[in-house]
Amino acid sequence: MTPSPATPGNPDATSDADHAPSPTAGPAPQAGASPSPGTASPANPGTTPANPGTTPAASPATKQPTADNPGPQGGFDVALGYIDSQILAGEYVNGTRLPAERDLAIHLGVSRGAVREAIRVLQAQGILVSGAGRGNGTRVQATSTNAMGRILRLQLALDIVSFADLTETRVALERAACAAAARRREPEPLDRARELQQRMRTALDPNPFNELDTQFHVALAEAGDNRLMSDITVAIRRAVQDPISIAEHALVSWPTVRQTLIDQHDAMLTAICEGDIERAARLTEEHIRHAYRILLD
Repeated sequence: MTPSPATPGNPDATSDADHAPSPTAGPAPQAGASPSPGTASPANPGTTPANPGTTPAASPATKQPTADNPGPQGGFDVALGYIDSQILAGEYVNGTRLPAERDLAIHLGVSRGAVREAIRVLQAQGILVSGAGRGNGTRVQATSTNAMGRILRLQLALDIVSFADLTETRVALERAACAAAARRREPEPLDRARELQQRMRTALDPNPFNELDTQFHVALAEAGDNRLMSDITVAIRRAVQDPISIAEHALVSWPTVRQTLIDQHDAMLTAICEGDIERAARLTEEHIRHAYRILLD
């Protein structure tokens, strides 16, 4: 039966609109049902909830690696960082014997190979030493090595630093070192410098002369009683040793250059022994810049 159109005279008649669902009302959700994707959440209208049945993952808190929780670092980094931290905290001092590799590996949760690699790196840096046999093991024993020289030599080869950089650094360093030597005049290093100077007079080949030259400059730095200055002096000299040797062998005028270097050494040593701080510093700078112009520029 077709419903009668609504007219003022037919109060029982209804229109189709009276049976249409309300735009704001929907069917009651079944108990336990999740809202459909794209449907506004009743608790927060206008937002789209996450996929049904899933719980958003919380952002993990950033944790610093520790012995119990190495974090994202590799085993080598964990082992190296741990030994470094123990030294910096004063737990490992000169003479301290480290735990066995196996014990360190278990404590840090890394492989023995990672611990062994970290120990070898610190050995190369002159921080640790290892001895064979029962009762020896690995100990903290900081010693002066040529590790800095190796690093500078590689950086020079890779153009990370230049000869000019090293020369300016050497000028600043050795000016201060020779000024300190003139001020303090430690007897043993100065006696050694005199003996080295005499040996340079008879060293005609560039290679032995270059080695004696390095030892002479180190002795002057030690005469100022500053171990760090002497170590850095050695590092810079080792970094440029091969290029200097090549340049010296290529010089046709090597005998003249050699004698000039010896004369400059004599003047530097005299100024230091006389306690003339300003002259010692000035002559040292002139000597280094002269050698750079001839050999490396």
